Amino acid sequence: MNKNLSKTILYVINIILGLITVAPIIYTVLMSFTPPDQIFSYPPKLIPKRIYFKNYIDALNTAPIIRFIINSFIVSLGVTIGQIVTACLAAFAFSFFNFKGKKILFLAVIATMMIPGETTIMSNYLTIGSFGWVDSYKALIIPYLSAAMGIFMMRQYYLTLPVELYEAAKIDGCGSFKFFTRIVLPMSRPIVGSLGIYTFLVTWNQYMWPLLVTSKDSSRTVQIGIGMLQSVDNQSFGPIMAGIVMILLPSIVIFIIGQKQLIEGMTSGAVKG
Repeated sequence: MNKNLSKTILYVINIILGLITVAPIIYTVLMSFTPPDQIFSYPPKLIPKRIYFKNYIDALNTAPIIRFIINSFIVSLGVTIGQIVTACLAAFAFSFFNFKGKKILFLAVIATMMIPGETTIMSNYLTIGSFGWVDSYKALIIPYLSAAMGIFMMRQYYLTLPVELYEAAKIDGCGSFKFFTRIVLPMSRPIVGSLGIYTFLVTWNQYMWPLLVTSKDSSRTVQIGIGMLQSVDNQSFGPIMAGIVMILLPSIVIFIIGQKQLIEGMTSGAVKG
């Protein structure tokens, strides 16, 4: 009985926490379909009396949201592919190769995770500016093609693979790159998927760096572009909510599709040092 009671209490707590988490999203969706005269009515009405699609039309007419979404998708996809490639290759070297200073180099890579991004953002901006990359995809993608977090995640997973497998492959005449592409990568699909989803969502939600390196509407990402809706009219609450829904939808869909791989990848290799 006590066990069933504890399980019931745990379920209730999880449901309450889940509702608290999704409540802002539900409110945003409802307000995006609410006519302007009902948004600020008293008493407040959470459920609109009728579906009002003009908020979405106004949002699209006010700011090039589709352009922002395309930009964010290209940047997020580019950064994701870059980090997967660099993390997999670096982690493979740290896991299967023996070379002088390997531990020190790995510690140096991990140490970069303790450096706040704000401390390097100005030097990165000056470098990007000197290259003439401002207002381009290169400025948004290239500085984030490698990350210590991804290298750490992949290395932890690769350490769970038996070294004897690599040694046997070498005896059979399989080179390091062939072993990496034919054996290691297929075995590491869960962690690669996890890293890809994590990187995509983090890049999609970036704000500070795109704010610095973009000034034209044609190169802005969604997090910067959504501010254009708010600056037009303080009372345009409906179009703002509609724009937020359009921006949230791609990331929510990607998370729902890849949540299983994300969880599996985050937990794999967790006990290996």
